Amino acid sequence: MFVINEMPPQVDKGLLDLLVQCETATIGHLRHWGYMDRDIRAVTPEKRVVGTAVTIALPGQDSALLHHLTGMLRPGDFLVVDRLGDSRHACFGGTVALATKVAGVSGAAIDGPCADFSQIREFDMPVWCRGPAPITTRAYANGGAINVPVACGGAAVLPGYAVLADEGGVLVMPPEDVRFYAEWAIAKQNGEPATFAKVRGGARLGDLSGATKKIEAALAAQKK
Repeated sequence: MFVINEMPPQVDKGLLDLLVQCETATIGHLRHWGYMDRDIRAVTPEKRVVGTAVTIALPGQDSALLHHLTGMLRPGDFLVVDRLGDSRHACFGGTVALATKVAGVSGAAIDGPCADFSQIREFDMPVWCRGPAPITTRAYANGGAINVPVACGGAAVLPGYAVLADEGGVLVMPPEDVRFYAEWAIAKQNGEPATFAKVRGGARLGDLSGATKKIEAALAAQKK
């Protein structure tokens, strides 16, 4: 059986312009959910991309629906592939990478392996996955679903979610959450050079972060 829902509204460009300035690890200081498992890693770690989540639930050895979806994708979409527990078959390789790149997709996250890493890099398609695999899917057309709620790397992803992906991993969130976290992260990142300068100048990290004061207070309490 196939389920093919309408494409989701794309996340406002202004929000994505804010989000792309952020590191996933910076937001990770404040937000601890919406992150995909850390084993879903970047094929090209130097890339940082944002986009609108377009989801697909793709069963086992069958990639027919993924091939079909490449004709629906829009510039700025970020493809999120739920492999429904399959960790053996690569549904994403050189040809799919090229098709998604031509469609203008900003990136893709696959909860499973990929093939053809060298071609993915050649086509400059930002991809996050669970590593390489030589065994690929086939276009059987047995079933699957497009633009349904999915799980990818343990993160719940709804169609239309905002996605931020970089060397640290992949973060998804509702569009209405973006501005708060992005503005907080940008402010934190803007303050980092001053902290680096203090550390280079000999300041102790524990003093700067307040950790030493907390440890001293805890040690004092232990003596009572």
